[in-house]
Amino acid sequence: MALVVFLRGVNVGCHRTFRPSLLAKELSDLDLVNIGAAGTFVVRNRISQVTLRAELAKRLPFETEVVICKGDDVLELQSTNPFRGQPAGPNIAWFVSILAKRGRPLPSTPFNLPSGDEWSLKVLAIKNRFVLGLYRREMKAIRYLGQLDKVFGVPATTRNWNTITAIARILQKAGS
Repeated sequence: MALVVFLRGVNVGCHRTFRPSLLAKELSDLDLVNIGAAGTFVVRNRISQVTLRAELAKRLPFETEVVICKGDDVLELQSTNPFRGQPAGPNIAWFVSILAKRGRPLPSTPFNLPSGDEWSLKVLAIKNRFVLGLYRREMKAIRYLGQLDKVFGVPATTRNWNTITAIARILQKAGS
């Protein structure tokens, strides 16, 4: 079973920078595929999550939250087409925040941050550890994405829906 790794808060500004492509080469025995610069990887060879975390900690030049989920969970999420009918365009992005684990009781959805009609971030649904939503492409949306940790009571890391679709393509190729 393939695993998907999401590193939290890496290669943002000048903090916790590293070269994901080099890490993928170092872990080539795991058939690790790098997706972009945000610290997202698909691990196609079998490995336990505990061992994978240890391998990553040994090779990363800093400490960071490592969120790991099963490839099957990502494929299931992607197959449901959760953003069907939602607004899209140059000013709105579809996002998925992955919770490090299930937190306290989950809030009911949908909800906006800030609340009201002038939202910057809109949480549409929660599916297992995946938080699905939209944000307006404006600087203050980053602040509201950062508040998701408090809302859910656990660390979360966020990726664009395009990244989730790229992960799904890699997982589908690995399965065929």
